[in-house]
Order: sequence, then structure tokens, then C-alpha cells
Amino acid sequence: MPLTTHTFGPDTGDAAAVLAIHGLTGHGRRWAALAGDQLPDLRLIAPDLLGHGHSPWTPPWSYEDHVDALVAVVDEHIPASARPFVIVGHSFGGALAVRLAHRLGDAVAGLVLLDPAQGLDPSWALEVATDSLAHWDYADADHARSAKRSEGWADIPETLLDKEIDEHLVPVANGRVGWRVSAPAAATAWSEMAREALLPPTGLSTVVVVADRVRPPFVGPDFLASCADAESIRVVHADCGHMVPYLEPELTATLIREILEQV
Repeated sequence: MPLTTHTFGPDTGDAAAVLAIHGLTGHGRRWAALAGDQLPDLRLIAPDLLGHGHSPWTPPWSYEDHVDALVAVVDEHIPASARPFVIVGHSFGGALAVRLAHRLGDAVAGLVLLDPAQGLDPSWALEVATDSLAHWDYADADHARSAKRSEGWADIPETLLDKEIDEHLVPVANGRVGWRVSAPAAATAWSEMAREALLPPTGLSTVVVVADRVRPPFVGPDFLASCADAESIRVVHADCGHMVPYLEPELTATLIREILEQV
């Protein structure tokens, strides 16, 4: 089954295209505010990843399986007239964006990687995955809201958190509530993010946004050192937490437009 894909902006052949890949436990509609407020003239394509939202939850869920599914989204939603296009990826979506760019070659104009999560310390990935599975659901929406605020959403506007609750929180079998995400798929994603980090294709215009308030950081020093050696990669530091698309929407939009202007 194909990924459930949300589209924003003009449905015309001459609109520049952006593929937006959400992070772990997210969904495609998280990009709605960025699309509507900052990029209304662009065609933004935002799928729910495997195991997330309304997309299929059945395994497998490796990097390679996610990329296969994303290639199908590109084939369906981005015509030749809208290529090359920009890929913006947040967190786990940033790791997928890099791997997708390697698959698609010249079809990609550039990457905007928002606090990309890859090459994580395996011990830390195990700790976070184990803890998240132990606290996977909540008594009610109020408890879910409090948990989100303590997990990097402290500075997210209330209206956006309200939308997250309305669109992404669902009843679960034990009478409690949880996010519309497969727990096994999420655990697998932590394993994938512990694999070796991958640089973007040589020469591809790329901006890596590092969220400086994240501790421990998702963007590690070894990856940053490798980026410094690549002329086509620029690193930008943002004084914010991990949810960069919500916390730095103007910066995100500016970086996307800068790459499109190079096409």
C-alpha cells in the first residue's frame, strides 16, 4: 500500500516542489503551518512515513524500506516539470532525506536537514527507545499534552499543540490514548538512527540546521566535522529545541527558497 500523502500549495505544473519528511512519531500534516504561513506559493508534498499516521503500519521499517516508499511518493506527486526539487527533513526524516537524495540523484536540487538524527550513540538510542516503549500511552489527552511539553514541545505555540492532539492522538486498546504511530516501528527507527551517519551526495547543495538547545545533541561532532570538509554543505546553528520546523519556520522557509533560487 502507498504512503498517505498530504499536499499543500498550488496544484499547478509550474509551482516549485518541496518534499517534506517528518521526524519519528510525527506525521505529514505537521508541515501544514510551514506550508500555509511561509511557503504558500510552493507545492509541498508531505507523506506519513511507514508506521506513522494513516500510512501502512506493517513491517519492514528499515531505512531502505522507508526510502523505497518515499521514491514511490516522488514518482506519484512530483512530475518531471517540477524537478529538480528540494527535500526538507526533520530529525529521523533528515536521515531519510540524505538516503533518498542518494537514490534520486539529479532529481534533487538540494537538502535542508533540520536537526538530522543519524549516527546516534547505540547505548543512548537503546535507552531512549526502551524508555519510550515503557511510557508509550497516556491516561488521557491532558497527560499526553503534559508529556509533549516535557519532550521538546515546551516552546511550541498552543494552537499547534492543539492540532497535534486533535489529529494525532487516538484511543488505544487498553482504554488509554496514544499517538497514531506503531510502537515497534518507532523502536526500529531508533535502531536505524544508531547506524553510521551518511553524508549527502557529493556536490549537492545542503544546509544542516543544528538545534543548539538539544542535549545530548542529535547532530554529533563527527558528522559536523565531516560536513566542514564538504564545500557543498553549510551548517547553521539555531538557538532552539529539537522541533525546528515549528520553532524556526522563517529560517526553514528561507533556506528552502535559497536552494530553489539556485535551480
